[in-house]
Amino acid sequence: MYKSIGNISLVLIFIFTGQIGYAQVHAQIKISAIEIIGNKKTRDDIIKRELPYQVGDLLSKTGLDSLNIVAQQQLFNTALFLETNVSSEILDSSLVKIKIQLKERWYFFPLPYFRWVDRNFNQWWTEQKRSLDRVNYGINLRQANATGNNDKLTVGYITGYTHQASVRYQLPFIDKQLKYGMGLGWAQFNQKELNYATLGNKQVFLKTEDVIRKGYRGNANLTYRPNLFERHALQVGFGSESISDAAFAIAPNFLPNHQKAFSYFDLNWSYSKVRFDYNAYPTKGASTEIALSQRFSKESNLSAFQFRQIVAHPITPARFILAESLTIARTMQQSNYSDRKLMGYGLMQMNGLDYYVVDGNAGTLFKAAIHQRIGSYTVDNPLTKKFLPSVKYTFWIKAFTQLGYVYSSEKNKANPLANSLLRTAGIGVDLISIYDFVLNMEYSINQLGDKGLYLHGGINF
Repeated sequence: MYKSIGNISLVLIFIFTGQIGYAQVHAQIKISAIEIIGNKKTRDDIIKRELPYQVGDLLSKTGLDSLNIVAQQQLFNTALFLETNVSSEILDSSLVKIKIQLKERWYFFPLPYFRWVDRNFNQWWTEQKRSLDRVNYGINLRQANATGNNDKLTVGYITGYTHQASVRYQLPFIDKQLKYGMGLGWAQFNQKELNYATLGNKQVFLKTEDVIRKGYRGNANLTYRPNLFERHALQVGFGSESISDAAFAIAPNFLPNHQKAFSYFDLNWSYSKVRFDYNAYPTKGASTEIALSQRFSKESNLSAFQFRQIVAHPITPARFILAESLTIARTMQQSNYSDRKLMGYGLMQMNGLDYYVVDGNAGTLFKAAIHQRIGSYTVDNPLTKKFLPSVKYTFWIKAFTQLGYVYSSEKNKANPLANSLLRTAGIGVDLISIYDFVLNMEYSINQLGDKGLYLHGGINF
């Protein structure tokens, strides 16, 4: 009998202590305050817009730890800060204070502009023999976070291969609820060389002493951000473009209307849901992007659809798999060279096919890679010791494979890679550093047997 009573008592003790542990883990605490330190220019409400909680919210302690990680990642992904740290200070058994420590980036960059006009560095360096005639140079005045609202103003004047003047302004929020934003842009250009055709899946150019192509474009957009991760954008644009008599004589189907001058109006809608630990080089998370576009012009309307997905799946803290799929489809009233540019342009790039382009009506690609971090090191910065005493570099190695396909309604010998499976594979090293700097060094091989070392990358100011 006493043994039975002892067993029952033991069971009751386990149940009671388990309930206490459960209650402690899931105890609700209230956010009483959010303290922000280090934002000399960025407004508090812009920072709080990136948080998954607000003052007055009731959360469990374990849930709060996870949300602090999300908050830290969201703040860093604004590209406003060099460092972000989000922590909790327990005030008593029911109250907590959120502490946010930030270090802002430089926001104004009067940058000299020097960039090749070819589709990528490898094409300019190898096929165009590093010709300085094929570079643009000038100055870009970039003011990020212009008014402390994460707004961006860019004014540029570019000369060299292309003469271009542009101005852009984007304000992410125009309402008190911080959901709606707007932007404006204007650009005009002229150039003396024209990529007027494709031959053997390589670009063919026509160069003259006089202006061969010129045009302008203006646009306005309205954005909507209902939550932390989703964004909608509606853009209205208009523009005009013309080519010279010499260009029209050799490429009468270059412009969509098969004329020397072309004017248009377009309407574009896009949706994105992005949830990455680090947007510039994601190691965990996923994104989905959808875009629809409709161009209106006499006898040269164009409808376009784009769908893109990226998934980063961590295997260990130092290893992850990255997969990406992209599909683009277009329908046009008249077949023309400008609207048929597909593989090798914009987002539709395959490593190892850097020197080739594929024209068509629709295309799709799939990329898969496994990444392994091999280490990092920090270098002292003697130039700006006070603001940026050191710079950290992180290295990853990777192995990748990519598949692509471009459908073309026009089958000809100038575009033999269309309507066939495109395949590439390779290995590489990625270098990651401050200001979202990512440099990719890759050795690739394609289904044609071409092998080579390729460089890609950039920096986000």
